[in-house]
Amino acid sequence: MKSSDFYERVYAIVSEIPPGRVTTYGAIAQTLGVGSGARMVGYALNNLLQNPDGEKYPAHRVVNRLGQLTGRGYFPEDSMREKLQQEQIEFTDEYTVNIKKHFWDPAELNQIDYE
Repeated sequence: MKSSDFYERVYAIVSEIPPGRVTTYGAIAQTLGVGSGARMVGYALNNLLQNPDGEKYPAHRVVNRLGQLTGRGYFPEDSMREKLQQEQIEFTDEYTVNIKKHFWDPAELNQIDYE
């Protein structure tokens, strides 16, 4: 699989994350059948944020498995946190969301063929 195909599949999932919910790099990778591909999902999202069209995808809703905003360095200033707060996402620490309360599992999507 070419990285551009994988990236497009990541973006398709990210575009489905509902407001007020978050998912993880690992959950996206698992849904795509790449169980140990969390880092690859991170690369795809980093690439997305470098793209002028990247703003249309809610990449700010992707956190690590502990709910930490590990991707915040790729967003201007503190905008990742600010966007999540605007969506009423609860934080348990300054840069950690309440993952138990706000987790969205991309495996719930049946209508899109990600594989």
